[in-house]
Amino acid sequence: MELKLMRFFVSGRVQGVAFRYYTVREAEKLGLRGWVKNLADGRVELLVLGHSNEVKQLFNWAHHGPPSASVEKVEISREDWISLPDDKNKVENIPSTFEIKY
Repeated sequence: MELKLMRFFVSGRVQGVAFRYYTVREAEKLGLRGWVKNLADGRVELLVLGHSNEVKQLFNWAHHGPPSASVEKVEISREDWISLPDDKNKVENIPSTFEIKY
């Protein structure tokens, strides 16, 4: 089975507006694995693993986020295809659910 692994950053008014909470809700609805965290520079970072269509849906959702957010930019820093179980060691550091990372 091939899964997509994507890391991206969201800029704008995305901290202190429940962005991480709503991201977890959206990711869980889509059956994705990974995490979301606030960065010291004011951005939010996401690492997402799942089927390509669902990863793309979360990526598209991140362009607007929850109603309380004001997203200015979404930047992809990594995009890979992972074949399971061949690349299992590449996903060992990714949680089995989607969570907030502190």
